[in-house]
Amino acid sequence: MSEPLGLREQKKRRTKQALVEAALRLFSTKGYDHTTVAEIAAAANVSYATFFNYFTAKDEVIFADDDLYEGLLREAFDIRAPHDRPADLLLRVLGQLSGAAAWSFPLDHELTRVRARLIAEVPALRAGALLRNAALQQQLAVALRTAYPDDIDTVQAAALTGALVGAVDAVLNSVAAHGAAPESVSAVVDEAARIALRGHLSDDRTG
Repeated sequence: MSEPLGLREQKKRRTKQALVEAALRLFSTKGYDHTTVAEIAAAANVSYATFFNYFTAKDEVIFADDDLYEGLLREAFDIRAPHDRPADLLLRVLGQLSGAAAWSFPLDHELTRVRARLIAEVPALRAGALLRNAALQQQLAVALRTAYPDDIDTVQAAALTGALVGAVDAVLNSVAAHGAAPESVSAVVDEAARIALRGHLSDDRTG
């Protein structure tokens, strides 16, 4: 379990959150290419220089939560139950990640959908997201192999985690492109994960 944040860290977290929220709202109304760092800083009520204490460029705001993955994955993989198959654990991990309070915004938040739409529409952001998804898939595969060293090999771990990450990415892109009720995004992600892992989950077994 994470330890409580000190006052300085809380202030830094609030400032970062303000910058992310300001940027996403500006990107949504003005467009990503037409929004400047100076405008983001002004909207967040911080100086231009302060922005660069948190991000080196405006594209990093879209991926502001990347540094959380390592800790959240470590915590999520600790929830393994004795009877879990590898796919069961992956589904549990996804549920834990989807509902984690540490993210800038919940999965069903309007600004999370803005972020997904920007990634789908802006080529540079899409390229960045693909690289990050590949890194996440590798992290998941290593963690899965570590959790089940005697049950699955490298190929199986890569196949399961690749299917999961690809399915979730695809469904989020679909939501961004075609729209969905905000409260349904979590359910859609869970459904996509179950489709990707179908046949490997404990409740898929017959007889």
